Amino acid sequence: MDESPRFTTTSLQFSPHLKFTSPMAKDIEVGVPDGEYATKEQPPAINRGPDGEYATKDYKEPPPAPLIDAVEITRWSFYRAIIAEFIATLVFLYITVLTVIGYNSQTDPTKNSDACGGVGILGIAWAFGGMIFVLVYCTAGVSGGHINPAVTFGLFLARKVSLVRAIMYMMAQCLGAICGCGLVKSFQKAYYVKYGGGANQLSPGYNTGAGLGAEIIGTFVLVYTVLSATDPKRNARDSHVPVLAPLPIGFAVFMVHLATVPITGTGINPARSFGAAVVYGKEKAWDEQWIFWVGPFIGAAIAAFYHHYVLGAAAVKALGHFKSSTY
Repeated sequence: MDESPRFTTTSLQFSPHLKFTSPMAKDIEVGVPDGEYATKEQPPAINRGPDGEYATKDYKEPPPAPLIDAVEITRWSFYRAIIAEFIATLVFLYITVLTVIGYNSQTDPTKNSDACGGVGILGIAWAFGGMIFVLVYCTAGVSGGHINPAVTFGLFLARKVSLVRAIMYMMAQCLGAICGCGLVKSFQKAYYVKYGGGANQLSPGYNTGAGLGAEIIGTFVLVYTVLSATDPKRNARDSHVPVLAPLPIGFAVFMVHLATVPITGTGINPARSFGAAVVYGKEKAWDEQWIFWVGPFIGAAIAAFYHHYVLGAAAVKALGHFKSSTY
């Protein structure tokens, strides 16, 4: 009879003090100096209560970004993110402004009698929304994929980015927009000047109030979608609903363009409006330029307040503090 020892699952005992960590469990954390890795402990995907029922995922509120972070400006990841914002905004303006100019050329009554020719408003909306989806997907892991000063401003108010990072992002976005429009003009100068350079302007029949309102509401929709799609609580609260964040953000841009292209040409992005106005250089674009800064910034501020204080935990904490101080 074979006397060799046999091992069973019941005969194996592990010390509770041993902890096995796979190298694959390490995540690269944005903001960590190059060559260093930060290990994050992930909460269990599903927890069981005492009666065997499923409980919600553990969640720990991330700390707010500091107003001024002197450490981040010493890291390469900070400057890499700025470069990513510059390139992404450049590519965004190049593709979308070309689409707008192409549409205006195809529907020019002196060249084409078909008023329904070209890609139409639907095609323009797809160009803007599709490019945002692609570029946010590509740059989210590097810079967060803002590509819009209004988005950066909303995330700053929500304490997601520091003041220094917000300012540098906005500068990079505006510079990228100018370069993107400059490329379009260098390749198609005659068409660029003749068909408006893709600059945002109030359409005939709409007053300043209508244009400003369209920009405020359109930017609110966009920034609210960004804050909701990137909310870290979603991983705990809605773990059963996988969400690819760039998808709803791109669709928000698409839907807003469908609604507001006939009014203002759809700004909702001060860098996009500023870059086109700088390169186009006509007086009409500059006369109404303030609408495409004031409107988006107001819309972003309202979205940040609504998401952070009305829907978020900040309102609950403030209410709890108020109640505790009254007794």
